[in-house]
Amino acid sequence: MSILTRPILEINLINLEKNYRFLQNLAKGADAAAVVKDDAYGLGAEMIAETLYQNAGCRTFFVAHGIEGEKIRPYVPNAKIYVLQGIGEDSLASFEQAKLTPVIAGKEQLAFWKEHKINGIKPAIQIETGLNRLGFREQELAELTDEERNLFSMALSHLACADEQGHFMNEHQLQNFNRLREIYFPKLPASLSASDGTFLGANYRFDIVRLGAAMYGINTAPYRENQMLPVVSVKAPVLEISTLNRGDFVGYSATYRAADERKIAIVSIGYGDGIPRSLSNVGKLFFYNGGKTSEARIIGRISMDNIICDVSEVENLHVGDMAFVINEFYTLDDIGRDAGTIGYEVLSRIGKNQRFERRYLK
Repeated sequence: MSILTRPILEINLINLEKNYRFLQNLAKGADAAAVVKDDAYGLGAEMIAETLYQNAGCRTFFVAHGIEGEKIRPYVPNAKIYVLQGIGEDSLASFEQAKLTPVIAGKEQLAFWKEHKINGIKPAIQIETGLNRLGFREQELAELTDEERNLFSMALSHLACADEQGHFMNEHQLQNFNRLREIYFPKLPASLSASDGTFLGANYRFDIVRLGAAMYGINTAPYRENQMLPVVSVKAPVLEISTLNRGDFVGYSATYRAADERKIAIVSIGYGDGIPRSLSNVGKLFFYNGGKTSEARIIGRISMDNIICDVSEVENLHVGDMAFVINEFYTLDDIGRDAGTIGYEVLSRIGKNQRFERRYLK
């Protein structure tokens, strides 16, 4: 007898490459850089970077930390790798070893860089335009000497509200970025947009677009139908099927009580695998059987290792059958919405979990 107990994470590299090429075409002339920070949103930075480098010709990558850039360097030997969190004592060795390019966002990092320059590397500068996160404010830009300004090879900023097409902040930040570039860095290449900004139009794309969430199948332009192909699928085996009698409770804290007799399935996945606990009594799983798709509501509290769902309407279900948690019709965006968060967070939490059996579809 064969039985499985671990959840399965499937990563469709074919669709990943198609998404990248779609976005590359959308960018129309801008360099389409791939964002592979946070272990490529948890999907495996080495595999993702190598696929895009070898199969799609991607030659520019963004990571968050130096150690992430060092990790992918062997797989993208001739690519430029930008590090968004900049450079410091804890990452200097990674920059030197892997020839990484820091994105410098403040005068302290700039002072550190001036002390520890790496031959052949010219950093990018992060400019604050309205997000009020990392970046040089205008007063700090004005204080830079001509010599310091000439250290940089690119000017970069980040949009706060690009997922809302008509939001006033988009135009506000675009104008700020253009104004500050014209004053302080008129000759430098520029990058303003991540995935969502790429959909806003040519004015927002500049020389480099930074493709992340959309490339992984998330709808970063929710004002329109998702044009991305699904990259992630999650499924988990049924460990047990039983009967819930009228009046019986389910799960921790007894948050669900059966109004009548129900059939339940215990599925081998939980918040320990990155599934948001907020889906308790709210979310749903899906089963395929004989060409039919059946929906099963999550009942009771999600625990660390298990989800209990109502399978009273699911026909011919057996122990060992797979429950689909994320698939092409219940997407990362859908589960994020139902959990009260966003698909980005769900993907990051699930992708980094070591308990999944990970399968790459090539």
